Amino acid sequence: MPNIGVIEVVGMGLLMIALMTFVRIMKEYERAVVFRLGRFCGVRGPGLVFLIPFWIERIERMSLRVIVQDVTPQDVITKDNVSVSVNAVLSFRVDGPDKAVIEVEDFGFAIGQLAQTTLRSVLGRADLDDLLSERDKLNQDLGNIIKQHCEPWGVQVLAMEIKHVDLPEAMQRAMAKQAEAERERRAKRTHAEGELESSKALTEAAMVLSKTPVAIQLRFLQALVEVSAEKNSTLIFPIPIDLLTPFIKKQGNLES
Repeated sequence: MPNIGVIEVVGMGLLMIALMTFVRIMKEYERAVVFRLGRFCGVRGPGLVFLIPFWIERIERMSLRVIVQDVTPQDVITKDNVSVSVNAVLSFRVDGPDKAVIEVEDFGFAIGQLAQTTLRSVLGRADLDDLLSERDKLNQDLGNIIKQHCEPWGVQVLAMEIKHVDLPEAMQRAMAKQAEAERERRAKRTHAEGELESSKALTEAAMVLSKTPVAIQLRFLQALVEVSAEKNSTLIFPIPIDLLTPFIKKQGNLES
């Protein structure tokens, strides 16, 4: 009787082990890379995955979701010998789970190291002005290079974009002075253009007024009306002789 009990316990234990190593559940975004006695034999999932028990078949779980990875800031010397610190954001997803397991060890770490090297290499061939103003082109170049290296690993690179460029303080001050000088240049140019247009308008007005002397007197009187609107000021102005000419002529006629 004791022997029968031992056999039952051993049998139950083997059954439990068989059940534990027979069934796996893969989520919708997961795939199981199956190895039979160490040899690759396929990709299974999602849902229930049945395996040969007693660890004859083993699996490696792979997620197919998009992974967004922050690239460690890199010290880069640009083409015009300016030292900057640049970091980037890399987004990718596993497209071939079998290749991501077989072709490379720890594909996430490998892609991160490759992204750092590529970032230094590409930005080292660009000028500082291009780094600040031509980011779309540089991002495209970074993405294309990363894609070429990651395709054999079964990884699809979606994008690699420059996140932040940290300039030295001396360079920031120099760029601020340059921007301020550029704004002053534009302001002076705008002011000069306004003065030119104003002078042209005044010249045209003077030509019109010169043809009709009465218009000059009317403009003078209008200016007096506008100035007299300020009641807290005392105005002293000369009276043009032309205004008195009609009265002088009339007085002379009366005397004659």
